[in-house]
Amino acid sequence: MRRLNSSSADFPAQLAALLAFETAQNPEVDVAVARILADVKARGDAAVVEYTNRFDGLNASSMAELELSRAELEAAYQRLSTTQREALEAAAARVRRYHEQQVQHSWQYTEDDGTVLGQAVTPLDRVGLYVPGGKASYPSSVLMNAIPAKVAGVGEIIVVVPTPRGERNDLVLAAAYIAGVDRAFTIGGAQAVAALAYGTATIPQVDKVTGPGNQYVAAAKRAVFGVVGIDMVAGPSEILVICDGQTDPDWIAMDLFSQAEHDEIAQSILLCPDATYLEQVAASIAKLLPSMPRRDIIAQSLANRGALIQVRDLDDAAEIASQIAAEHLELSVVDPWALQAKIRHAGAFFLGRFASEALGDYCAGPNHVLPTSRTARFASPLGVYDFQKRSSLIYVSEAGAQTLGRIASVLAHGEGLPAHAKSAEYRLKDQA
Repeated sequence: MRRLNSSSADFPAQLAALLAFETAQNPEVDVAVARILADVKARGDAAVVEYTNRFDGLNASSMAELELSRAELEAAYQRLSTTQREALEAAAARVRRYHEQQVQHSWQYTEDDGTVLGQAVTPLDRVGLYVPGGKASYPSSVLMNAIPAKVAGVGEIIVVVPTPRGERNDLVLAAAYIAGVDRAFTIGGAQAVAALAYGTATIPQVDKVTGPGNQYVAAAKRAVFGVVGIDMVAGPSEILVICDGQTDPDWIAMDLFSQAEHDEIAQSILLCPDATYLEQVAASIAKLLPSMPRRDIIAQSLANRGALIQVRDLDDAAEIASQIAAEHLELSVVDPWALQAKIRHAGAFFLGRFASEALGDYCAGPNHVLPTSRTARFASPLGVYDFQKRSSLIYVSEAGAQTLGRIASVLAHGEGLPAHAKSAEYRLKDQA
């Protein structure tokens, strides 16, 4: 794991190298994905079935075999242990309660001349939610995508989840049941994104595709953007911890592990002004790592992109954190609120010594779909607002047309668009 010091003359360059991540599109992946998208667009269900059989090791003969009924989702829910059911229900309730605060409402105001201006907020008609299968299954992703869509009032929610070799995860299916998903299909990869984006005889076209996936899913989402909306093209998971040196070093080491275990290109960074404490965390990492089931992935992740960084003070840490714009930012300090106010960019803030990032992944309430790769500088977590759209309302009174028409006429002539000008001028009383 790298050791850096913000006081070093070359620290800016070192930090830039640490944060650098090759996000360029892989030409080979793009070509393969383009071929799949075109095939699904042309052949619909038949192509989806063929690719699903090929990539997931199935032997389906029709899309009907790849759709999960509501009864099957409920059966998965019933198969869970009481502890699992209660945990899923509790997490769902907390996610729902938080996202209910995000609902946007239509508004309007009336000007003195009777002109009415406003905004109509309406839900999307239909959305497609991608849930990873394969290496790991994520029931939490179902809740984080489906519940905001449900709260927003989306008319139909379709979930796609790959089931390699026919392996179905009851927690994922139960989460879909709890969240109120309307339809679910055991398909994945670029073919699933294509089916959602273009529609097939079985799967209707959606308005937006959300949810994480592998590089093929990411490439497919990027390619269909414009035909449908997407949430984001996410990069590797990240955690940045700022600690004042007073938290149990084992806690911080495990918090760094919590993101490093995702994959070898995840990023875990600790900022602290206390050099002795950084050594204590390093010792905790060495002590705890051998006991981790995913220790090889964690070790590689920390070696590839992890860092322990000594900073001048917490103000210095705040400025560096703003540059990093991390997906997850833990503030494990005496006064986390004061420090948070000094940091401009982060996907989610975890404030205080007890706010481990893992709680946000599962059950705190806020969404765990967060901007990565420094996109927190301009992007936001997934939320209800991603499943609503806004339309402008413009009612112009006769009196209002006299004022607005003259303004529009001047500007339209200035832009060399005489038909625009005439359209406004026709409604002026002195032009009748």
